[in-house]
Amino acid sequence: MQDPFAQYQDRGWVRFGHDPQVAAWAADALTHGVAALDDPACAEWFQCERTWFIGVDALPNDAAGRLSGGPPLSGAPVDFITRHIGPVPELHRAQVSSVFPGYPRPRPGEGEAAFRYRVKRDAAHVDGVKIYGVHRRRKVEEPHAWVLGIPLNESSPDAAPLVIWEGSHRIMRRAFAAAFEGVAQADWADVDVTGAYTAARAEVFETCPRITVHAKPGESYLMHRLCLHGVAPCGEGAYAPEEGRMIAYFRPELADWTNGWLAEG
Repeated sequence: MQDPFAQYQDRGWVRFGHDPQVAAWAADALTHGVAALDDPACAEWFQCERTWFIGVDALPNDAAGRLSGGPPLSGAPVDFITRHIGPVPELHRAQVSSVFPGYPRPRPGEGEAAFRYRVKRDAAHVDGVKIYGVHRRRKVEEPHAWVLGIPLNESSPDAAPLVIWEGSHRIMRRAFAAAFEGVAQADWADVDVTGAYTAARAEVFETCPRITVHAKPGESYLMHRLCLHGVAPCGEGAYAPEEGRMIAYFRPELADWTNGWLAEG
């Protein structure tokens, strides 16, 4: 069996088995996640004709991941991050991603090509690479340290699972490094990375295995920040509870991203 850190470095992600501390946190978070679905302040996060609740910052946790007196975020993933990547920073309010039967449907304003990409390519993207302007160019903005997914309820493996292109973080790192070559780090945020990103994405689709990641409450998975990833369509007959396939995601931003985003760890 491959060492977990070696897998993370090689494939760009690692799964953690059932952990009682993660299970306790997920059970506590589920209640808050379900409440977020009915919170008028979160209504804007229902997209794709209400088949996807994006739920950015929808979980009201504190900087330690604690919810209303419940347990802090701890256990196997936190231990792994601390040991191999670095201290866990103060945590943002987690995303609550819920997907419902029928996903995907078009988002408002989403053109035919963009919707086709959502269906055929799982809306694959690298977090922190943002579209701007009428010509839909791309720059790096809000890059993250890592992505930690924690399922909050039971769902079937075909209920819109996370999709990862294994090893894609290496191709993406090389592409972004080339795009920034010769540019002062202070100016990286202004660099148009559209060409480099598009070419690297095409290489990933051609050369990297596409895998789906399914986990149960108490389990979790960590993904490298540069991995190309997305969400698979919800399978016909897939099972999820009334609140949808619900996963909490932590994506802490890098404080000084130009010194860390392209690093190996």
